[in-house]
Amino acid sequence: MKLISIIIFTVIVITIQAADILPGSTLLPSNSNSKWSSPNNTFSLSFLQLDPTNQNTYFAAISYNNIPIWIAGANINGGAVDSSGALRFLTNGDLQLTNGNSSDVVWSSRTANRGVSLALVDDNGNLVLRNGSGSSLWSSFDNPTDTIVPSQSFSIDHVLRSGVYSFRLRNNGNLSLLWNNSIIYYNSGLNSSANVNLTSPSLRMQPIGILSLFDPSLSNPLNVVYSSDYADEGNILRFLKLDADGNLRIYSSTQGSGTQSVRWAALTDQCQVFGYCGNFGVCSYNETGPACGCPSLNFELTDLNDSRKGCKRKVDLSNCPSNATMLQLDHAKFLTYPPELSEQIFSAGISACRFNCLVNGACVASTSLADGTGMCYIKQPNFVSGYQASTLPSTSFLKICGPSMPNPSVVSETVQEKKRGRVPGWVVALVVVASLLGLILLEGGLWWWCFRNNSKFASLSSQYALLEYASGAPVQFTFKELQRATKGFKEKLGAGGFGAVYRAVLANRSVAAVKQLEGIEQGEKQFRMEVATISSTHHLNLVRLIGFCSEGRHRLLVYEFMKNCSLDKFLFSEDHLSGRLLNWEQRFNIALGTARGITYLHEECRDCIVHCDIKPENILLDENYTAKVSDFGLAKLINPKDHRHRTLTSHVRGTRGYLAPEWLANLPITSKSDVYSYGMVLLEIVSGKRNFEVSEETNRKKCSLWAYEEFERGNMEAIMDKKLSNQEIDMEQVIRAIQVSFWCIQEQPSQRPTMGKVVQMLEGIFEIDQPPAPRAAEGSFAGAILNASSTSALSTFAASAPAPSSSSSFQTVGFQSSASAMNVERQSSSLLHSEIK
Repeated sequence: MKLISIIIFTVIVITIQAADILPGSTLLPSNSNSKWSSPNNTFSLSFLQLDPTNQNTYFAAISYNNIPIWIAGANINGGAVDSSGALRFLTNGDLQLTNGNSSDVVWSSRTANRGVSLALVDDNGNLVLRNGSGSSLWSSFDNPTDTIVPSQSFSIDHVLRSGVYSFRLRNNGNLSLLWNNSIIYYNSGLNSSANVNLTSPSLRMQPIGILSLFDPSLSNPLNVVYSSDYADEGNILRFLKLDADGNLRIYSSTQGSGTQSVRWAALTDQCQVFGYCGNFGVCSYNETGPACGCPSLNFELTDLNDSRKGCKRKVDLSNCPSNATMLQLDHAKFLTYPPELSEQIFSAGISACRFNCLVNGACVASTSLADGTGMCYIKQPNFVSGYQASTLPSTSFLKICGPSMPNPSVVSETVQEKKRGRVPGWVVALVVVASLLGLILLEGGLWWWCFRNNSKFASLSSQYALLEYASGAPVQFTFKELQRATKGFKEKLGAGGFGAVYRAVLANRSVAAVKQLEGIEQGEKQFRMEVATISSTHHLNLVRLIGFCSEGRHRLLVYEFMKNCSLDKFLFSEDHLSGRLLNWEQRFNIALGTARGITYLHEECRDCIVHCDIKPENILLDENYTAKVSDFGLAKLINPKDHRHRTLTSHVRGTRGYLAPEWLANLPITSKSDVYSYGMVLLEIVSGKRNFEVSEETNRKKCSLWAYEEFERGNMEAIMDKKLSNQEIDMEQVIRAIQVSFWCIQEQPSQRPTMGKVVQMLEGIFEIDQPPAPRAAEGSFAGAILNASSTSALSTFAASAPAPSSSSSFQTVGFQSSASAMNVERQSSSLLHSEIK
């Protein structure tokens, strides 16, 4: 009978393993199948081996993909137990981690006799202890260790810890990293636009990769940090973690991968973390990353197996009171942060900085800055954290018992410098040969300069130029060459946000278009790299870059010439009676070709290129009316700053009527922003009307809103360009194009298809569902972006669409569009009624 009872109890425990955890349940490290899982099996509480150097050490942890997000007892004594340990949910309601026998309690939830009746790991990864009425009496979210996951609120009462490091949220909204609860080595404040007094701030990690600050005084959350894979699609867990090296990072882990990738770090320079290399340790960089060492041979490692535990003097200062000297460390500094900063800084030159520390019995080290401030920092004998790099404009001194013994690497460099004082014979021979070659090149250059205007020489030069153009590599022109080719920049073809365009005849007699760029913010090297990227991007529906000029302040790009100019000349010009009218077949081919060109930029290039200014003026037509997208890559060339850190008035580049709502909401710009602009262009191709213009014909409404109303009534003819009324039109293509345009101009980026899907929709591969109205009456655009991340919003229809087939149906995720984005647009009317530069 006793055996039967044991079997029944075992079956019950297995049955509830993925649901409620009842008092009396136990987890054992010796049983690898012993775990408590969340209902969706995404998170589990079990014993993990997290120390590769000790195979008999186990930690009771909540994990995702075997990546721990919470560890029992980690903030008390590390939470480690051996194979005889256990995690017990006692009948008195206390959750205890024990080691060896039950009397050795490593950690406890301290909920004994408080009415706890069950425990569970929920689908968000939160371990909750509840009473009979379902109220939470304790949770892992309220007692974090070193990690914050989505749906977890982190307030000023919480703290993340990892060894001697901790992370806190301040009352003013600042994110602070501390060493030993004293030294604040990172203190990131709110952006300058957040002029608010916070009452009860909290941090939350949004599932799409945004770290946001919430407070009752804020109408909308403030986005503090964006991960580098912001809004990437897939089943991805993004979490914020304080690592053992003292750095705060955002990680991403795709379900089933078992790996995690860094997507953001608070300190990009790891050596700026206070105490990273321990007391008297010096941080520097080698080929693989940060490395720790001792200042000189006067010191030795505290632990030979772990260089991060710092160094100690071989001879203590107390043993040489009259023989103390200062060890000089070039290009080095000793980290000094608040609160010690105010007490240990004064103005002094390098000699005075050294001498003051030498004669001051309380000083053990000093740093003299060579950055123009004239400041000197001294260090008291508590903790000295060093950083050495060839780029640091500072010299440091460390008090030691003489004589000073520099590290071998320094000695070897000195010896090499002495050796370099001797000039080997082969160097002399090399100099002689180089001098002769230089004379030959100089003579050849003079000959070219004298005879370059000769007709025979010019003919030969043109032949070489023709070969250079045919090679496909970008040709470098001089400014004078392009001045001659454009006849002094006289024949202007047009002008846009990036600069004016002129007609040119090159040396090989081919016609080209020369764009004179304005607002360049890049140096010579960066400019050439971007030009190389643009010139390597080849597609039938992209304008080819022939060459460039980068000469002083002159930055020009040379493109192939498009005989039929830009699309807007055909759509909106009134001279269609003179033969400049595009029939429907040509329009549809232009729309499809443009979509293919943008698809190549987004999905087929090595790096995704976001155009940022899709409009009819940037869609050029060759002699066969083939569409070619121009100006791609110029948004980054003109303004290389990260779009996620722009302001509305200073860095937005685009054109009224074609800007996606996320520009106005000051949210990051992705390839879906180009999709929105393309949707507006597609509607213009069908209607022949500027999308931002209103007239009696559109009932004094914006063209897209008016067109959707006519679409709902089934009145496709009203949307069609009246100039096509007497022509034969494929109405199936028209309806398909109109539906695609409405899908593209949805306010939520996640509702818009990718450009690859747009091409398939236009080609008729997908049966397109009824698109929702471009604007609805509820929701907030910025808020919806954040809140939708906690739902199924990330599984956008662009990612979840079925495989192409004639019977497949286009599925979408239901979002409510934004009325507040419309308010933003109305509030920015002055911006929208002039071209944004």
